[in-house]
Amino acid sequence: MSHAKVPRKPPVALRRDAGDVVVFQDVLWRIHRTQGENALAWNALRTYGPLATMRYDPQPQPLGSHAEGVAYAATDFATALAEVFQSTRIVDTVSFAPQVTAWWTVRPLRLLDLTGTWALRNGAAAALNAAPHSTCRAWAGSIRSTWPDLDGLWASSTMTGGHDVVLWNPAVGSFPDAPAFSRRLAHPVIKALVARIAVDDLGYGLL
Repeated sequence: MSHAKVPRKPPVALRRDAGDVVVFQDVLWRIHRTQGENALAWNALRTYGPLATMRYDPQPQPLGSHAEGVAYAATDFATALAEVFQSTRIVDTVSFAPQVTAWWTVRPLRLLDLTGTWALRNGAAAALNAAPHSTCRAWAGSIRSTWPDLDGLWASSTMTGGHDVVLWNPAVGSFPDAPAFSRRLAHPVIKALVARIAVDDLGYGLL
């Protein structure tokens, strides 16, 4: 009997080995709105969900406010840009006053590694990283409930191939009091950098 490469939910009880956890303590990048009803502070987790457009929201249905929170970050600026503006492939530096923020985690993060063979050994495949968002959210919810000690996920960006870091509630204590860097995307110096990355590296447009 054949099996789906990536089942809609885990087909077996999840298990992990020591090597399946990435220990990360380095710089993270996040692009976040600073205006509008959905604006969040750079170090805040979104508790409203699960959103249909997001891949690893751990909140259960129905859509609404939950105790579980989530934040999406990347290990480089280009990947953060590519992920946030992937639906239009236009980096909008104006609407909702987006800001780029970078920070050093104050303690090591413990992240389940989705880039290796963990998914394969748990009834899926590496293709989990690019599965439908609803499937990824179902897996994320199972991972979160199975291992509440984990800070989140270490995943491959489906846009750049770089690394995404998904932060869940345990990661709240990893944020510093202040970021290492934070500027509006519309700031002249930052916009010039964004223009080079968006056009030359990503093939995106720019507003």
